[in-house]
Amino acid sequence: MPRVNRSEICDPEQIQVFHLINRCVRKTFLCGKDRKSGRDYSHRKEWIRQRLEELAGIFAIEILGFAVLSNHLHVVVRTRPDLAKQWSHDEISVRWWHLFPQRRKSDGSPAQPTEEELNAIRKNTSGLNEKKQRLADISWFMRCLAEPIARRGNKDDNVTGRFWAGRFKAQVLLDEIAIAACMAYVDLNPIRAGVATTPETSDFTSVKERIQDRQSAQELTSPEEKDLQTEHGKKAGWLSPIALEPGTKEIRKTPNARRASNKGCLFMTLEQYLLLLDWTGRQMKKGKLGHVPQEFAPILERLDCDAESWMLYVRDFRRVFRNEAGKAENRKAFRSQRNRNRAQAVTA
Repeated sequence: MPRVNRSEICDPEQIQVFHLINRCVRKTFLCGKDRKSGRDYSHRKEWIRQRLEELAGIFAIEILGFAVLSNHLHVVVRTRPDLAKQWSHDEISVRWWHLFPQRRKSDGSPAQPTEEELNAIRKNTSGLNEKKQRLADISWFMRCLAEPIARRGNKDDNVTGRFWAGRFKAQVLLDEIAIAACMAYVDLNPIRAGVATTPETSDFTSVKERIQDRQSAQELTSPEEKDLQTEHGKKAGWLSPIALEPGTKEIRKTPNARRASNKGCLFMTLEQYLLLLDWTGRQMKKGKLGHVPQEFAPILERLDCDAESWMLYVRDFRRVFRNEAGKAENRKAFRSQRNRNRAQAVTA
């Protein structure tokens, strides 16, 4: 089946959420321990994580979740063309300079641009409008993520050629349950792959960074300081906050240059998300479905989802949400098929 054109699912004028996947060429372990050569390339995972954080502070794209594995990466993003429209020509010029700097410091980071260098970008008004669109575009986002990693990886190996396999995959997420299930699917990916046993030990994932900030916040005494550390922490402060409605609304008014905005992404608090994720991770074994804690019932009810459906959504996310990203009619068909399978099992 031919791939859907991106123009058919991406609307440059609308806020959208996407699940993005990029794989290493031939599915080789170019970011982990290569089974054939025995070489360990795990240090490249930190390159990808650092680049994601850099791009979060440049693009009008919010990163809701990520996971970097040995041969592929997952990123959940939300485009914000509404924010890009508010940017002045000066702000667009500065962001574009940091994305494609003409000068760098000794450590490789972008040098501070001069007025002459910024004017060279500003003077082309039509070019600025194009750059503004690109700064809210997932294709440009993934290009600016993949290309530097590919060049750095090839230099590391002293080779040329492809590092990433073809174009990245983009899956649009149309509703709350699709977003929640996708974020859980991504955060639990290392557990599914058998490289981690718990969310807090899942290296190079968004959930681990959120947990680290939460742990640091527990050491503080003031509720305001705890909220500030949780929402704008050193580790996950570049990621979109979890709760759509924070406990302290003032905390969202604190500017954060590390991300496009302070807008949350889920209908639950960080604490609830971590508890739900922990419970979900414990049910990953086939055929196992333990008792759903009472506090999760309201969350699943708001999703119009029972516990078994939630587990199937997370465990088989790519299959269930493949075509229409979780539209209600597809989930209804999925539940009907599940019920038929149950009936057949009973009568067999």
